Amino acid sequence: MELRLLGYVVAIAEEGSISGAARRLHLTQPTLSRQLREMERQLGTMLFVREGRGLTPTPAGQVLVHRATTVLAEAEAALQDVRLAAQGITGRLVATFAGSGINGPLGAALGRVRRELPRVHLQLEESFNDAEMSTGVLEGRFDLAVQRLPMRDARLSTQVWWREPLTLFLPAGHPLAYPSEPAPLAALGQIPLVIWPRDVSPRSYDEIIALCHGAGIAPQISAEGRSVQTLLALVAAKFGAAVLADSHRALRRIGVTPRPLAGTSTTLHLVWRSDDTNPLVERLRTVLTHVTDATTPADNPNVMGPTSTTDASGSTALTDDSGAARPASSTPARQTRQRGVRRQGR
Repeated sequence: MELRLLGYVVAIAEEGSISGAARRLHLTQPTLSRQLREMERQLGTMLFVREGRGLTPTPAGQVLVHRATTVLAEAEAALQDVRLAAQGITGRLVATFAGSGINGPLGAALGRVRRELPRVHLQLEESFNDAEMSTGVLEGRFDLAVQRLPMRDARLSTQVWWREPLTLFLPAGHPLAYPSEPAPLAALGQIPLVIWPRDVSPRSYDEIIALCHGAGIAPQISAEGRSVQTLLALVAAKFGAAVLADSHRALRRIGVTPRPLAGTSTTLHLVWRSDDTNPLVERLRTVLTHVTDATTPADNPNVMGPTSTTDASGSTALTDDSGAARPASSTPARQTRQRGVRRQGR
């Protein structure tokens, strides 16, 4: 039975007359009477009886009116949900994020997402593999990725979201842990390194090796760990030092002392499919961008924020097109905006 006909039944029951329901529905009385008779014929029973000057539902009519009211309410709710989804107000999103993100601006951003997108169900999945995150976005398993080193692919769009120093996490008591100023890149050759396995996070692995080679250092790798917690535990056990995003200092691992690594930075990107038309993805990106816009280096002296900053020597920390950290140049520092959206080329 059509929703329109169910609406006729409800209107007649609520108005108590054909004439009143016809006026409400903007129909002629004969038209509505004919529709009612046709419904009764199809159902094989009377739906209304005349009592006094009005119409009252029969027992069968009462059942139909009750069900019709529920069906019409559900249909209206469904239409409203569609409208809200089209406006990016309701729906479901799946986002994947790098481990360092949750210790930095992403943690604060989630609170704002709850406040500004209260009707959006956001499912979060942590990952330590940049290639898997980008691939998941391409395959549609994730709507958005917050990652350091996105895959180069024309089907992906990226936005530089957050930039922070790389930090050398050292065993407490190690001679390199005592100075408070940033450690020079040469320090990477003065202590063994604990590092990600390349099969887990190839681009993070390559990033650290490139830093060493750029400084003319042959790295000595003493151990590998498949999670930040494992890497820091190895550092605390004096296997060596780990190069990680500065935001990991928020974990406050006992037996580990963080020291910024001079002239380096790492970047978190927002990554999404270039052809994604879901308005929720754009709304989520807008909320996340507002969080980093509102956060300044003054809020955390060890975090660079959404723009590049200078290191202690007055040099600008730079990254290449992939977001991989590399040593700073000797050019004067400039506050340059790095928030443009770009499409990755192959």
